[in-house]
Parts: sequence; structure tokens; C-alpha cells
Amino acid sequence: MRLLDILDPRAIGTIAGKVTTTVQILEFVLQVLLGITSLLLTLLILLHKGRGGGLSDMFGGGMSSAMGSSGLAERNLNRFTIVLALAWFLSIVALGLITKFTVL
Repeated sequence: MRLLDILDPRAIGTIAGKVTTTVQILEFVLQVLLGITSLLLTLLILLHKGRGGGLSDMFGGGMSSAMGSSGLAERNLNRFTIVLALAWFLSIVALGLITKFTVL
């Protein structure tokens, strides 16, 4: 390990002589966020009310016309899905920018 590696202002910690920078930590956090939001977004999209069959009928979506009580729940599900989709999109854009401007 060189002296310049220890004095690097971007270095947060050293583990076995390997310098961890803030960019590497940010990239790791964004990758974890992307994975979690991808799984949750898939689940939320499958839970939406179907318009004539499909996977949402497996979760009881076919009986919603008889019940008629899914107004508020469906609106909240739509809002949560939109917010999660925006977080997913922003994490992809941030990871793309980090990848583009990172010097090897």
C-alpha cells in the first residue's frame, strides 16, 4: 500500500490494503436499491387489477366487479407503484452516470 493511497481524501476505509472510495459505496448502495425496487415493482405490477384476465385473477382480481370496494386500495397501489418506478428509474440513471464517468 502506498502513502498516497492512505492520504487519498476520497478514501473512507481500508480493508486488507484495498481502498474503498465514496463512489464505490454509492455504486453498491444503488445496486442494492435497484435490486430491491425491481423485485417490489414486479410484485406490485402483478397485484394490479386486471382488465379481462391474466395473472391478477390468481390473486382474486376477478371478483372485484362484484365487490366494488377496491377504489381507495387501487389508488394507493397506483401511487406506490409510481413512486417505486421513479426510484427504480433514478437509480438506473445514477448507476449509468457513475459507470460513464468513473475512471478505471
